[in-house]
Amino acid sequence: MSTVSTANGGISFWYADQGTPLPREPLPGDATADICIIGGGYTGLWTAYYLKKAVPFLNITVLEAKFCGYGASGRNGGWLYNGVAGRDRYAKLHGHEAAVRLQKSMNDTVAEVIRVADEEKIDADIHRGGVLEVACTPAQLARMKDFHSVEIAFGETDRTLHGARETAERVRVTGAIGSTWTPHGARLHPAKLVKGLADTVEALGVTIHEATPVTEIKPKHAVTPYGTVRAPYILRCTEGFTAGIKGEKRTWLPMNSSMIVTEPLPESLWETIGWNGRETLGDMAHAYMYAQRTADDRIALGGRGIPYRYGSATDNDGRTQPATVEALRDLLVRLFPTTAGTRIAHAWSGVLGVPRDWCATVTLDRSTGLGWAGGYVGSGVATTNLAARTLRDLIQQDSGQGGPTELTALPWANHKVRRWEPEPLRWLGVQSMYAAYRAADRRELTSPRAGTDRIAKIADRLSGRG
Repeated sequence: MSTVSTANGGISFWYADQGTPLPREPLPGDATADICIIGGGYTGLWTAYYLKKAVPFLNITVLEAKFCGYGASGRNGGWLYNGVAGRDRYAKLHGHEAAVRLQKSMNDTVAEVIRVADEEKIDADIHRGGVLEVACTPAQLARMKDFHSVEIAFGETDRTLHGARETAERVRVTGAIGSTWTPHGARLHPAKLVKGLADTVEALGVTIHEATPVTEIKPKHAVTPYGTVRAPYILRCTEGFTAGIKGEKRTWLPMNSSMIVTEPLPESLWETIGWNGRETLGDMAHAYMYAQRTADDRIALGGRGIPYRYGSATDNDGRTQPATVEALRDLLVRLFPTTAGTRIAHAWSGVLGVPRDWCATVTLDRSTGLGWAGGYVGSGVATTNLAARTLRDLIQQDSGQGGPTELTALPWANHKVRRWEPEPLRWLGVQSMYAAYRAADRRELTSPRAGTDRIAKIADRLSGRG
């Protein structure tokens, strides 16, 4: 498989395929609004959409440092699915039924995104094929069966379990000995969705200023190099780029994830792979992978490369280290050996937001009017939508335009998370954690044992995930 002609960076393949959007004007000076949203990704745009739909006369301004979808919203794997970070912890803190309500809301969110895309005529290559997660070792199979049972216990009764033969009937992943499938998932084109959302909210009357980085957030103030926007509500929707705002360095850790995409594969090769249902595809490894069959018949596959840059630094254009590209290429060939001669067309990276307790949150501080949502830990394509609707309800409740709702009562609303450790502890901890997970995966590949490797269990406890 050749990587000589692989495009590297340039934000992502999704923008190479779609083209970067025409730039919107930056903030021209000081301004006022009813609501100021910081961040033009999925969270910020969905929040603007639902607020404007609920109260059309609201004056809403979105401030984006680069262009809408520059961050994770334009670089992710296109997994619209029902996973939410922190559900098990919320079950411990608030009880099982509270976590079941959160999970049911996430199940419904997949359909909600598809509904809005259809209603607003956003063509994002959405195909609802569900999510298939495969196991390729005895340890992965044991984890998968436990995972399947847990999901059933949280109310996902339409999830199914498959053996090797049934798995191969969906996707012929080499070495797969079992899988679990849920209908609550769909494949999509991330950049088409975010571009469509931006155009939709702008048409509704929301003001979007791009090339306008927010350097500091204060109650009722969003400070930029070009002026300050004053508003009763200031909402931070910056996910993995949060660390770049004054005072937020240790709020969420910007974790790197990398992707490759092949050239379009011929029909003869798809006959060896299957994947006719176009499910989103994952595995049960500790350093897990995620993949999709794109609308133009490529394979897009992602996983962790260098997981974290010292000092919570973020990249500029998505460029990926050659070693990471090679590692993802090798993984692709291991899963689908017939792709060995296929060209890798593009590689890129992006950052996702990770809270210290690995729990996604939605918060509105009623004393200051400051709100935020995020910490999705890589599950943000759908979770951003639920977060936005929750922010809408919290603001309507606070402003006297509504009361408590089912969404404001979800256990992630107003959840408090402690800050990450200072450097160099943060860097050492993350590097050690992912080195341990990769070592555990290597050991499990050659072990006949069904139990999770002890190195991974130690890493889970140290990271706060266990």
